[in-house]
Amino acid sequence: MARPCGWGGAFMLGRNWLNKDFSAGKCRNLSRLLYGSGPSVQIGHRRSVTTSSGAERKRLGIFGKAVLLGLGVGGVYGYYSYEQRKKLLSKPASGEQFFLKDPPPKPVVSRRASIPEDNTGLKLTLYQYQTCPFCCKVRAFLDYYGISYDLIEVNPVLRKEVKWSAYKKVPIVVAEMPEGCQQLNDSSMVMSALYSYLYDPSRSLADLATYYPPLVSTDDKGRRRTDIMNKYFLMYGDKDTKRTKDDIKAERSWRRWADDVLVHALSPNVYRTPAEALQAFRWFSETGDWERHFAAWERLLVVYVGAAAMYGIGKILKRRHNLKDDVRESLYDGCATWVKELRKRKTPFHGGERPNLADISVYGVLSSIEGCDAFKDILEHTKIGDWFYRMKSAVNNHEGCRSVV
Repeated sequence: MARPCGWGGAFMLGRNWLNKDFSAGKCRNLSRLLYGSGPSVQIGHRRSVTTSSGAERKRLGIFGKAVLLGLGVGGVYGYYSYEQRKKLLSKPASGEQFFLKDPPPKPVVSRRASIPEDNTGLKLTLYQYQTCPFCCKVRAFLDYYGISYDLIEVNPVLRKEVKWSAYKKVPIVVAEMPEGCQQLNDSSMVMSALYSYLYDPSRSLADLATYYPPLVSTDDKGRRRTDIMNKYFLMYGDKDTKRTKDDIKAERSWRRWADDVLVHALSPNVYRTPAEALQAFRWFSETGDWERHFAAWERLLVVYVGAAAMYGIGKILKRRHNLKDDVRESLYDGCATWVKELRKRKTPFHGGERPNLADISVYGVLSSIEGCDAFKDILEHTKIGDWFYRMKSAVNNHEGCRSVV
């Protein structure tokens, strides 16, 4: 028979236990356990078994009631704690918490992307790791739509460049405005908020950011997690998008796929062997110009300690995301899935004749490994190369600044 669970079950067990017909011997043994077996107990027993049994029952009743009371209070408290935890789960915080009245302390700018065609009026600073796939997504978005920005390279070990921020992950985009600075977190939220602004500049970024509040939750191990609500949604307002609902839904779906599926195949492939891990970090150092931005000891620490650490982490991620024994096959599968979708559409890009945010997301993720052996292998073993280099040309030539639809 199944054992009763929860505080209600405990209450039933306690009640049944109290209703049991205890013999004098059992009561006496329990009494000795609870109160001792000294002379007073022995004398009381000699006088009358009936009197002793009655006294013991009375004591037992008091004890049982105390147990029941404890179970009841404990059960109510447990239920209250559970309800409070449920309230914390999926509890949106205010997006206004990331509106900064004063600009954050800005270290030396690593690079300025100044685009002559930029007429957005935005003054943006991107805090990033050069080869982080999520940061690559944001850079691809800004470059494609011709938006100028300052770039701050963050030391991936010390991260002193973002000590000012309560949100510690990258990318972080800070938009300077007359009334203050709006901090945008999470690559997909950054893309959605900025695209919504480009689509309708009459709305401020600060106002648009309120549609993407942080979602604070606690996982099964009690660890605090933060995600962003609505991060794949574009805020079109009442304007005619000239797009079908199916098209908008598909774009959202493939953006999510890039974040939830494709990106998880990267680390186990880039750090597949110790040699590949070291090669990757040396390329990260070269493409991120770490020699200029970081002290020599910081750069060497990141390259060698980072490569060793990520080799081990890559193995953990392989198991966590159920990749194939040969992790290259999982990466090839991801690329083949995307190519199949493009073929089904029979257009140069997922967005048709020009890229949409799904194209930019997938391109950004794959561009993060462009200098690694894994990238050379996907060009050789899949048919993704033609689309990738079409995207690269569109991004580098800022083709999106001509129109936003």
